[in-house]
Amino acid sequence: MNPLGHRKILTQPSDHRIAWWAALAITIHIVESALPSPVPGLKLGLANVIVVAVLVLYGWRDAVWVALLRVLVGSLLVGTFLTPTFMLSLSGACASLLALGAGYYYSRLLPSWGLGALGYSLLAAQAHMLGQFAVAYFVLIPHPALFKLLPVLMTAALVFGVISGMIAVAMIDKVQKRVNGGTSR
Repeated sequence: MNPLGHRKILTQPSDHRIAWWAALAITIHIVESALPSPVPGLKLGLANVIVVAVLVLYGWRDAVWVALLRVLVGSLLVGTFLTPTFMLSLSGACASLLALGAGYYYSRLLPSWGLGALGYSLLAAQAHMLGQFAVAYFVLIPHPALFKLLPVLMTAALVFGVISGMIAVAMIDKVQKRVNGGTSR
């Protein structure tokens, strides 16, 4: 206890690391929400680059924390908490995390399967879009015409997943070089 009688919160280095990466993801989330979109609701998903980087660098547990903190805190700061936008963001993040968890598990189980940052990013983008689509259809707009948008949305997720994956690969490489003192593994 400190002199005022309050308990001291004990933190681990992983708590600080998660907070730092989550803050970066939240910042990107906020900036991205302010950018105009050519198609309503369609975003690049650049904050997911951070989640993929954390997954590759530190594991699935840390990636879950970063993703969920980004959605929760980002929605509070942008003013979309508990709105349909929040529901879509959370459903996409949860679907993405489930897909990333499966991919991460099988990558560890079968190293030759070899999902890297690009593979994880593609997997996450596709799952994210499917999760959002499921909530949009089953909760918000239960109309069969919505399925006509699905191929366009999945194609956009594919393109944005590749872009995010390439950014994640470059970012992970820079982080690993910095951690290893300027040399790569």
